[in-house]
Amino acid sequence: MRIRGEVFWGWADPTLHHRTHGETLDDGKMLEVQVRLSRTGNTQMFIGVYAASGMVLHEEAFDSRPGESMTRALAWGVGRARWLASEEGGKRARA
Repeated sequence: MRIRGEVFWGWADPTLHHRTHGETLDDGKMLEVQVRLSRTGNTQMFIGVYAASGMVLHEEAFDSRPGESMTRALAWGVGRARWLASEEGGKRARA
């Protein structure tokens, strides 16, 4: 079970249509990427990386992904989430 952080709760809006990708890595880390269209038609994205215990390792939200469809943004977000969960990505995110 994930323990959501402030970034997620600030971004969350269950009334908007969204797509989600969830994944559990071999080391137990959990990834979640959500994309949605804002009320004004902007593609928005949330990326969360959580420890096996559910604690937040990293969360970030994008209010706009100009020129990207939900599909393209989701693919980019999954790649970023995997990178953030990696040792190198985690070091840079905490720096």
